[in-house]
Amino acid sequence: MELDDVIKFHGHLCPGLVIGYRVATYAANKFKDRAEDEELVVIVENKSCSVDAIQVVNGCTFGKGNLVFRDLGKHVYTFFKRGNPEALRISINPRQRREDPRYNELFPKVRNGTATDEEKEEFKQRHAERGLAILDIPDEELFTATNVEIEPPEKAMVYRSIACAECGEEAMETRLRVKNGQMVCLSCFEGHDI
Repeated sequence: MELDDVIKFHGHLCPGLVIGYRVATYAANKFKDRAEDEELVVIVENKSCSVDAIQVVNGCTFGKGNLVFRDLGKHVYTFFKRGNPEALRISINPRQRREDPRYNELFPKVRNGTATDEEKEEFKQRHAERGLAILDIPDEELFTATNVEIEPPEKAMVYRSIACAECGEEAMETRLRVKNGQMVCLSCFEGHDI
């Protein structure tokens, strides 16, 4: 897969996406294949743009059960093959970012919605340039890759869906709860909508 394939899937070029692309291609070179089912698994410790690149390049997705999310807010990615306790753990190294006062000025404006159309376009360009610069960082400077042994998570389990007695929406049977003698989804059980 090429970076353009990843950008097309994600919708734009950004530093997080390029980090994910670099991690994903490094892992792809080590494991020599893309997951057709759930034989290659990745545990991601963030929910950033980087994860989209891993889905495209490595074929690891929530739907197949081979993309496992641990909400630790870290750029750490652990790849392994089912049945093999050896894993590849890739963690992004702290980087010395090129100081760009204009980028730093535009970022909060874009984030809080006060940027003009011209400022948004300038930010988009600077953001993309920061992403492309990551392509030139040598692997050993960008990340640390170590071989580790892990206890692999269980394979994805498929259960039937059952309609909630309150809202009528189907939910996986393992996520239903009994409320007033009826099977209800977690939202109805906890009394809130998502």
